Amino acid sequence: MPAEPTTVEKLRGLPWSVATNATNTVFVQFTFFGSAFVLFLDQLHLSKADIGFILSLIPFSNLVALGVAPAVARFGFKRTFLWFYGARKAVTALLLLTPWVVAHWGSQLAFWFVASVVALFAIFRTVEETAYYPWNQEFVPNFVRGKYAATSNIFTALVGVASVAVAGLVIERSQGLNGFMLLIAVGVLFGFASVWASAHIPGGAPLQGPELEASRKRHLLHALHDGNFVRYLLGLGVMTLGITPLTSFLPLFMEEKVGLSSGSVILLQLGTLVGTLASSYLWGWAADRYGSRPVMLTGAGMIVLLPLFWWAMPRHESWSLYVALLIAFFQGVANLGWGIGAGRLLFVGIVPTDKKNDYLALYFAWAGLVAGASQWIGGQILDGSRDLSGRIWLLDVDAYTPLFVLALGLPLVSVVLLRQVRGDSPVSMGEFAGIFLRGNPFLAMGSLIRFYRAQEEHDAVRVTARLGDAHSPLTVDELLEALADPRFNVRFEAILAIARMPPNPRLTQALVDVLNGKSPALSVIAAWALGRIGDRGALDALRASLNAGYRSIQAHSARSLGTLGDQAMVPELLARLAQESDEGLRVAYASALGKLGARGATRPLLTLLRDCRDEATRMELALAVARLVGQEGRFIRLWRQARGQPGTALSQAVSAVAREWRRHLGQEEPRLAELATCAELFAREELLAAAQALSQLLLQAPATLYDEEILDVLHECGLRLRLCGVRRLEYLLLAVHTLRWGWR
Repeated sequence: MPAEPTTVEKLRGLPWSVATNATNTVFVQFTFFGSAFVLFLDQLHLSKADIGFILSLIPFSNLVALGVAPAVARFGFKRTFLWFYGARKAVTALLLLTPWVVAHWGSQLAFWFVASVVALFAIFRTVEETAYYPWNQEFVPNFVRGKYAATSNIFTALVGVASVAVAGLVIERSQGLNGFMLLIAVGVLFGFASVWASAHIPGGAPLQGPELEASRKRHLLHALHDGNFVRYLLGLGVMTLGITPLTSFLPLFMEEKVGLSSGSVILLQLGTLVGTLASSYLWGWAADRYGSRPVMLTGAGMIVLLPLFWWAMPRHESWSLYVALLIAFFQGVANLGWGIGAGRLLFVGIVPTDKKNDYLALYFAWAGLVAGASQWIGGQILDGSRDLSGRIWLLDVDAYTPLFVLALGLPLVSVVLLRQVRGDSPVSMGEFAGIFLRGNPFLAMGSLIRFYRAQEEHDAVRVTARLGDAHSPLTVDELLEALADPRFNVRFEAILAIARMPPNPRLTQALVDVLNGKSPALSVIAAWALGRIGDRGALDALRASLNAGYRSIQAHSARSLGTLGDQAMVPELLARLAQESDEGLRVAYASALGKLGARGATRPLLTLLRDCRDEATRMELALAVARLVGQEGRFIRLWRQARGQPGTALSQAVSAVAREWRRHLGQEEPRLAELATCAELFAREELLAAAQALSQLLLQAPATLYDEEILDVLHECGLRLRLCGVRRLEYLLLAVHTLRWGWR
């Protein structure tokens, strides 16, 4: 039997598929599926019921798929498609005889003539589509199905915009049926071009051998017993029954009730196509990344709003067209989200590959049955409610009102049904919506585009940094890709960018993998980043890294444990602080203990501070002790003020201590005078004298106000100030901070 095309061959054939769809768009817009066809039928003076009947013939013919599916498989999917795809274009050319039929036999016979042409077209289309769906499942690789759908929609939308603009111009400037005949003739020519392009798509060979034997075994009953498939069909059917009657007759509503001209009605499709074009890439990308189901449900939720917008829009106003174009734009976005999500879910998550022929035939038949019934029902409703009139609050009531109510209620039921369908990813609709609401989605999307365009290392580094700046879940996959980049600087920047992201299990696990990896330079930064993110899911990995082979990794792991508030590690960190000889590690342990507020570490930290020789490290250790005291932010504020005007900052702080002592100890407290003297000396920038005076006061701090650990801090600061004076500024800051905020 013919071998299935390779993935390379399939990818090579996708541009031909896009070309097929793009050229066929002209045929679609100019013949049976555009607004022009509904206006053409109205021009023949047919009733709404007659129009609904003709429109229903195309979807009703889908029932033929159930009978022809086995023959299609034996004859070959591609061969069947090409024959009947071409035949339906040829049949469409018969519509060019409509003016002659009207002139010789009148509108009634013209109705039967057009209905016959549509019926023949519909049957050919059904056979062709029965072949196309299994063929499409074969020639489009699943890993690019969303991207392919988006690309195809972009090109078809661009061609559609041009087609609709031309159609609107032609209809606006023509009389009678002449404009419609011109459009149909041009549409048929583009239809044949589409047939030629489709011949270049690979695959679709006839089934042979075991596959042929298997195809003779029908799986219709198996499909009907597939609960997930049945729920999908029910949701699809209810959605179709809700929206199709309204969308089918929307052109007539715009012309009759809103007051738009025929040309303007056709131009409304521009809004829909622009909406499709604007959202194609986003929907396709989202479906490939987050799964079909959340995309489908989001699109369905947007569709629920459409009837409200159409119903409430202004009528017979000079600006009605612009409002209608905005709603049409929204409709294009919503329809495409629904279409890409539902279509991708069908191929990827609903239909088993080995039973695709009968599953897809049943799907196609059901979709046609429901669509045909909905269009016929829509026509009957319009004819039956032609005399309906009135007003409900701000909404007009007329013959189209039942269609609006139907389009509002049934899609809601559809959403409920489709939520029960098993998806192809664990992402829920709520999680999917939240992805676009957290962080900066606009910066994220722009960064994603730049990320895949960046080739040089410096560009990749810069864009990777922007991915982190977005703080958006949208960038998670790209950050993971950057973390696997062969370029060291890109990986390094990826860790920094991930550190700026909100907690995410996938990012945390990726950093844990780097932490446990064989690149110490990156493991160190990963240890820091795990603390920066704040995900406690990294605690076990950080605890284990305290025994890493590199001290730098141990140090950063300890600091991150402190940042994450791992109180369970306080005894371990105290023991390591007592046993460790490396000063860098001891400082890291001390910093972590300070962050954890471990009061039991007060004396070891004071000893480490006393023996430290590096100024910056001494200030870090002083901060660790200040954290044990409390009010870390106040200590940092005092440190910043003291860098510019130390005397003034310390004078104000000591004055604040005096006020607190006065409130707690009373006006007669003798040490209040000593505090006042210190404050005055600091204010005059006599720092050495002030430090000596303060040291005496610290050694006599009232035990009624401070507990034992705090008194230890005050006494140590007093001793150091007596010995070192202002050479150890950290003791001055720590002493004043502790006096001010170390109350019992």
